[in-house]
Amino acid sequence: METLSRNWWAIALRGVVGVLFGILAILAPGIGLAFLLALFGAYALTDGILSIVSGIRAMKEGERWGSLFLVGIGGVIAGLIAWFLPGITALTLVFVIAFWAIVTGLLEMVAAVRLRKVIEGEWALGLAGLISIVFGLLLFINPGAGALSLVWLIGLFAIFFGILMLMLGFRLRTVQTRFV
Repeated sequence: METLSRNWWAIALRGVVGVLFGILAILAPGIGLAFLLALFGAYALTDGILSIVSGIRAMKEGERWGSLFLVGIGGVIAGLIAWFLPGITALTLVFVIAFWAIVTGLLEMVAAVRLRKVIEGEWALGLAGLISIVFGLLLFINPGAGALSLVWLIGLFAIFFGILMLMLGFRLRTVQTRFV
């Protein structure tokens, strides 16, 4: 927990990146799927790297690090697939994103349960996890949605997720003084 509160900025940065990505996706819905793929790849890779960094820091501090590290690896893999396999079909992309969202959501909900013993306001991470799972399930249920629908859905998801990460980051910032 101490590591999370000291690195509150990394969680807040995840939120900023999510909100910016979401706004760009919604304001430019006519962008091509290739551009969306590159944007998603950048978002997932950045989110994954920040989670891995947080996990490594937690590991060095003797704190729980597994779920942060797994979320990070999932994000990096999703980002790399999006960048280096641009020829995959839109349907495959939908399933990759859906799987990533569900796994990330489950791990975030587990982390929220662990955080509730330490801070108030952990519901933001739990809700972000639930939104991730619902988003992933919606993609699995209706994979044939058009590229425009996918762009808007991904944009809305990123904005909501980003806002919740920002809220959690700033909440962790306020408890940071407890550990100083």
